[in-house]
Amino acid sequence: MKAIKQVALGSEGLMVSQEGLGCMGMSTFQGGTMYGTPDEAEALATIHRGIELGITMLDTADMYGPYDNERLLRKALAGGKRDSVTLATKFGWEIDEAGMVTYQFRGDPAYVRKSIDRSLTNLGTDHVDLYYLHRLDPNTPIEDTVGAMSRLVEEGKVNYIGLSEVPADIIRRAHAVHPISAIQTEYSLFERTVEENGVLALCRELGIGFVGYSPLGRGFLSGEITSPDDFEENDSRRMFPRFQGANFYKNLELVNQLGLMAEEKGITPAQLALAWVLAQDVVAIPGTKRRKYLELNLAAAEIQLTTGELEAIDAVLPLGSAAGAAYPTFS
Repeated sequence: MKAIKQVALGSEGLMVSQEGLGCMGMSTFQGGTMYGTPDEAEALATIHRGIELGITMLDTADMYGPYDNERLLRKALAGGKRDSVTLATKFGWEIDEAGMVTYQFRGDPAYVRKSIDRSLTNLGTDHVDLYYLHRLDPNTPIEDTVGAMSRLVEEGKVNYIGLSEVPADIIRRAHAVHPISAIQTEYSLFERTVEENGVLALCRELGIGFVGYSPLGRGFLSGEITSPDDFEENDSRRMFPRFQGANFYKNLELVNQLGLMAEEKGITPAQLALAWVLAQDVVAIPGTKRRKYLELNLAAAEIQLTTGELEAIDAVLPLGSAAGAAYPTFS
């Protein structure tokens, strides 16, 4: 297998692998699981195998666990591996003094500083390569949040700044305060909102890198999920509208059609879905906790799709084709 190629993420000098590794599913979350029961030994082996194959971008967040995922990466990068990767983490979902996510958002300057210091301790490093605001704080102007993040850059605690799941007008305001290197947003054949709301176009206009998370539709586009019962009882995906009731079976039919196209090309549905995302000239961070799927995902970067194939995919899964909301409602 060829080593994954390196690409510029934005115009500020940050270089990353075209495919990164989303590490969220490697940890539990507040007593439950993200995507099934994790296995730390296999997770560590997966991270190490990814680095061997040229993955240089590892994505985590303080809320994954909380904290457990950052601590897992600290363990994975021990022994001199830290300098070979771009370490990206996120803050903004408030974590209280008991170490629990409150489902409130915090982007005030005091919380920015508290969060980075906590993440640096958990990651066992003196700097984060790419630091994202995970979600927008409705009570704090983005100028104040990014201003506080820019001071972390001045202090050497952060190299580059990113934002996650924010609208185009917020991106423009933030970029006026300090150069934004990356916008991270869900992007897949099931979730193409950024093509409609101007976010993807604005990133290209301003020279900001775009990082698509959940490029396999939280695993649905892999073709390996055929029943709601395929999820463990404590798998968080049971709460997502796209995996529930009639929505599940409507979406399954779309996946089955994608599978027929993949079969004709001699690849897996996951590889076809990933190749489509990469063909949009973005960076993708598929998440996995197993070496087997990591290697299959990386092979997608070598797949070239013709204009005709891209048009055929778009005909099967056009904008807005997925049934159900992308996220559950938190109350």
